[in-house]
Amino acid sequence: MDRNRQYGRQRADTVFVGGRVFTGTHGTPVDAAVAVGGGRILAVADDSAVRSLADTGTEVVDLAGGLLVPGFQDAHVHPVVAGVQMLGCDLSGEHSADGYLAVVAAYAAAHPEAPWIRGGGWSMDVFPGGTPTRAMLDAVVPDRPVLLGNRDGHGAWVNTRALRLAGVDAATPDPVDGRIEREPDGFPAGTLQEGAVELVARHVPIATADEAHAGLLAAQEHLFSLGVTSWQDAMIGAFPGNPDNYDVYLRAAREGSLRARVVGALWWDRERGLEQIPEIEERRRTGRVGRFNATSVKIMQDGIAENFTAGMLEPYLDGCGCATGNSGLSFIDPELLTEAVRLLDRSGFQLHFHALGDRAVREVLDALEAARAANGANDNRHHLAHLQVVHPDDIARFARVGAAANIQALWAAHEPQMDELTIPFLGPERAALQYPFGDLRRAGTRLVAGSDWSVSSPNPLWGIHVAVNRTVPDEAAGTPDAAHGPHGRHEPAAPFFPEQALTLSQALTAYTAGSAWANHLDAVTGTVEEGKYADLVVLDRNPFELPPGEIAGTRVRRTYLDGEQVFAAKD
Repeated sequence: MDRNRQYGRQRADTVFVGGRVFTGTHGTPVDAAVAVGGGRILAVADDSAVRSLADTGTEVVDLAGGLLVPGFQDAHVHPVVAGVQMLGCDLSGEHSADGYLAVVAAYAAAHPEAPWIRGGGWSMDVFPGGTPTRAMLDAVVPDRPVLLGNRDGHGAWVNTRALRLAGVDAATPDPVDGRIEREPDGFPAGTLQEGAVELVARHVPIATADEAHAGLLAAQEHLFSLGVTSWQDAMIGAFPGNPDNYDVYLRAAREGSLRARVVGALWWDRERGLEQIPEIEERRRTGRVGRFNATSVKIMQDGIAENFTAGMLEPYLDGCGCATGNSGLSFIDPELLTEAVRLLDRSGFQLHFHALGDRAVREVLDALEAARAANGANDNRHHLAHLQVVHPDDIARFARVGAAANIQALWAAHEPQMDELTIPFLGPERAALQYPFGDLRRAGTRLVAGSDWSVSSPNPLWGIHVAVNRTVPDEAAGTPDAAHGPHGRHEPAAPFFPEQALTLSQALTAYTAGSAWANHLDAVTGTVEEGKYADLVVLDRNPFELPPGEIAGTRVRRTYLDGEQVFAAKD
């Protein structure tokens, strides 16, 4: 048989030779070459068969002993927020109080016309108790209001001017979904937690539509440079400091500047009830434009452990190891959650949950179990993100209700925030239940992966490194992308509950085929197979041939989307 007929009857635009291929259909890389034409994969075959599809116009890419993998897919990311931060007062390149203040001072000096100084990216572990003060900001910007979100997106640092303009003082009560950190006399100290951020943020001029659009495109280029070709935006709606990113995506999709494949998770407003469902359904109807599909709904059920708002089955401990009266928050009453999940599931939505504490995880699984009983099994592909603490009794329930575990692997390591702000207040028994990736995998749970950028680095290879090693990559501190490193500067630490580690193949699959499944793209992406879109990444080495501790040293040489190169590393 003529090879041109055997392999799609089409001459190749590009062939990849001289390395190995992680197809995603085998547990380890295979010896193969790949031909691409018309935006699709034409052949995955031996070198001679693939070269036979080339002609004088075909680009021949020498893998040079590296590895060809499917395009990475991030199943939980916030590119518009991250991009706006990149273009604003971005603190993510520093990891000290002095470094943050220097950035703020320089930004304020460079933008004398700005009525507010807005930005973010600071890390809680830099400050005692995770709470920076207004006095620190007052020293560098006394005359204009400042609001800086932390890297987790669950708190903000403000100066006195911002508090005064917002009318927030000692008499201002804590909102039901947040907390004002206070000085001894009750006046706000400068850190706002969760819903308390809105007390000031509602007064901040939001980013313009053009700023948000520029942020999205800057974020897209950065993600391409890391091999990410598709993602799920985990927060589609209007948020403090940003215009409605639904409109931002629609604009980019209509004009063709959105090149990645994107699923949008429409925000469930926790201040409202079931009456918002028709509005969400209408957003889905009008939110399918080009490469953007708003077909998911994001429900945030709890907060984070570091500020004691993650929903826990048992109370947090105090600094002396004694139980407090606080077991975190459930942002949505479990009864309302169950009814909302039933109705959204019946309407055909995928549900994307923020569930970090063990009580929140259980509340979500209970709701999904009730929905399955009421509606029957379906292909909506619900997933729970973060999963910091999962009770052992709930591990097997993921597979039973057909829910995937959306892991943010970079967090599953010892680092200052974990050791100083989390473990002491969970206690040793509960701390040992953190990020149980291995147990979930062994129980038959499907794993998908995301970064939660701008909370942490969007680099999939760093996430894979931590999933395999359960340690922070040593390479991070010395790379050009250190500004977006996993946790800033760090000292080597012992593996974080290494029994929960994944194999390299499992972690890589979560970031490719797993997330493609979550994005309902698995029929056309996520693996290197004939007929699928040529969303491909060329790595500079084969991490399967490296010691596990060197995985993070792997770099992306080239990224392809529909067979077109969208990123090439500078030599």
